[in-house]
Amino acid sequence: MKVTPEHNDRIAKMSFASVYPHYITKLESKGRTIKELQQVIEWLTGFNEKKLQEMIDRKVNFETFFKEAKLNPNAKLITGVICGYRIEEIEYPLTKKARYLDKLVDELAKGRKMEKILRS
Repeated sequence: MKVTPEHNDRIAKMSFASVYPHYITKLESKGRTIKELQQVIEWLTGFNEKKLQEMIDRKVNFETFFKEAKLNPNAKLITGVICGYRIEEIEYPLTKKARYLDKLVDELAKGRKMEKILRS
């Protein structure tokens, strides 16, 4: 599937705070915890629990969210298909980062071991 400029723009403007509850619902329904979600997000972005809550409270969009993040150097090891897109083929950096996060949440929901999710 080809990523369009409109798709990239939609992701950039989407509020992280509006998506976060969906991550929680998905994970809790699969027996995973908010702590595990926060661990995955911290690994990817460098945001600890306090900083993550600040981002949610500020209702930042994904563009700001990833602009303020310190992306883990091993994030490039996140590959595969998520939401119909092959991550390694996504050219627009912001969309790729958002799909990294989606993929990590998906792996967590599928019961993958944390050390595999965190590429360690």
